[in-house]
Amino acid sequence: MSRLRLGPIVEEKPVKATVELTGKLARDLADYAAAHAKENGLSEPLSIERLIPPMLERFVATDRGFARARH
Repeated sequence: MSRLRLGPIVEEKPVKATVELTGKLARDLADYAAAHAKENGLSEPLSIERLIPPMLERFVATDRGFARARH
């Protein structure tokens, strides 16, 4: 089985934001949270609200087009 892209999540002071998700995306994120918990030895999956920020952070950090446009 291949490893998930998202590794352990570091605590950081959050900034509140509100987003609307499709039902399918919410279910997919819940499934991802369960897989992430299992892979990282967590007793319970993170909430999708806690999972979204590091996923977006990783997405932005690895988007080559954004990196070129940013600099």
